[in-house]
Amino acid sequence: MGSVKELEVEEPAGSEDLGRGVFHFTDDYSVFDWGKMPDEIPGKGRSLCTMGAFNFELLETEGVSTHYRGVLEDGDVSELSDAVDAPRKMEVDLAQVPDLPHSDDGYDYSAFHAAAGSCYLVPLEVVFRNSVPVGSSLRSRRTPEEVGLDLPKWPDEHVELPEPVIEYSTKFEEKDRYLSEGEAREISGLDDLTPLEEVARDVNRVVTGRAGEVEFTHLDGKIECFYHDGEVMVADVAGTFDENRFLYSDLQLSKEYVRQHYRRYDPDWVEAVDDAKHEAEERGVADWRPLCEIQPKPLSEELVQLTSDIYRSGCNHYTGDTWFDAPALDDVVERARDLS
Repeated sequence: MGSVKELEVEEPAGSEDLGRGVFHFTDDYSVFDWGKMPDEIPGKGRSLCTMGAFNFELLETEGVSTHYRGVLEDGDVSELSDAVDAPRKMEVDLAQVPDLPHSDDGYDYSAFHAAAGSCYLVPLEVVFRNSVPVGSSLRSRRTPEEVGLDLPKWPDEHVELPEPVIEYSTKFEEKDRYLSEGEAREISGLDDLTPLEEVARDVNRVVTGRAGEVEFTHLDGKIECFYHDGEVMVADVAGTFDENRFLYSDLQLSKEYVRQHYRRYDPDWVEAVDDAKHEAEERGVADWRPLCEIQPKPLSEELVQLTSDIYRSGCNHYTGDTWFDAPALDDVVERARDLS
């Protein structure tokens, strides 16, 4: 399933029909596509499950189709409001996820779609951006004019976008890469990307609206989608601190906080990861990890606790409920500033 969630299949999906399964949200985390990192972040899994369920239920009230069926508590499926504690499990619909073969010629998406039928997970991540912080990869792919900004060049400061920008990246490749609309359309298996874009804009609108209600700034995020019976529906989870980046009182509320910490704390490993990815690309091999000779360092106990509080306090604040016995978010912000 991935490095931070486990999937229990209760009823497999067919070529035309959705299946049913359960996400188990763990306390593991991943940065730089590494997979499971050395530490666990206490409470992270429950916070992601809770925020994911909260946002799925918001999306459903807005008429956005999702694969969400409810949270699991003592084996029973319920709405989040009926849960006594922050849930760790979520029941969802499932679609087919065929193998994506790789050879010297690259990834074979034709084989993927030949096996996909009409009920499959679209092999793309759909990214929406409301702003462009310093260091954003968008700056290397687009000029300010191309995203609606009346600027001669990118400034050395955070920039708000006049309208959200939608981008597409690969989902199942070992190294994520951004795609042109033509490439994304070919990979998606769809004749038209409009349904994907419309769903992404709806998700962005709903999450941005909720963020504003609790004084969060929603910077950007991503979604995954099913294609089933001619309809596009939101899959995986949406609007969590792993899929989206929020800002609160200048603190990054996302795993981006840990990612930037690793750039300062373990730069040799970050550089080795970049080198391994480039070497894999030059060799034409899919898996770059065996080429990385350095393992990431564990986090300090202080940073593990702070990151746990970011997830747990942030979840309380975003949902408006006290799911966790965690500090006030303003206190977490102050500790994060002192640690930086």
